[in-house]
Amino acid sequence: MYPQILGVYSRKQDRDIGFGTTTRNHAQQTYWFARRLSDDAFEVQPLNTSHVPSGMRTTLGKGEFIKAFHPEPGYYETRTLPALKSLQKKVEMGERFFQDGLLGQAEKEFLKAVMMDEDNAQANLGLGAVYSEQGRFAKVRKIVGILLNNDDAFRREQRRQFNTFGISLRRQGLHEDAIRFYSRALEVDPDDEHLHFNLARAHFELGDELACLQHIEIALGLNPDFKEGRKFLEYLGKHC
Repeated sequence: MYPQILGVYSRKQDRDIGFGTTTRNHAQQTYWFARRLSDDAFEVQPLNTSHVPSGMRTTLGKGEFIKAFHPEPGYYETRTLPALKSLQKKVEMGERFFQDGLLGQAEKEFLKAVMMDEDNAQANLGLGAVYSEQGRFAKVRKIVGILLNNDDAFRREQRRQFNTFGISLRRQGLHEDAIRFYSRALEVDPDDEHLHFNLARAHFELGDELACLQHIEIALGLNPDFKEGRKFLEYLGKHC
């Protein structure tokens, strides 16, 4: 079943260093995390200094991938896999502390994770939720800016952390930030009725009844059995 984790692969590229008669050829080796997306599609992502995948993902055809990349099973087993486990443990600890209301300890764990991978979606979503609950709104907006440029934050596998952060934004009255956040999510997944529902609620809190109604109707069009959406539409009919 795809996607399939392949591990770490290396890529060697020749570069000329120097000028004129001092020019010499230097082979540069870089390391990448690889996944197989389908029979003929492979995805590579560079490893950072902490040995974890971070940064832009690139999709290649089978022939191009096999030609340019070479497996490094020892690197994956001794460096990347332990680093990924450590990173995930920090994120899970942060989420546990957050659920227990221990915001200071949650912040520390999420910051440790971000130090390992500044682009990590789970860690940034968790950190944003902590800052929102603490009322540190300048930091919340910085996190929102980071997340808006990170497609990983809006993938379905991040949905639980994503919803926690979105709820925190609304709870703290940061409705404009919530609208930016949910609107960005809809670019990635336009057919998610829950996103339209949450966006409708954020618009309602800002007093934009027309946008609110548009999104709740889209949500119900996508899922006519969406109970929360139906109840909210009934509420709008009575109070708007």
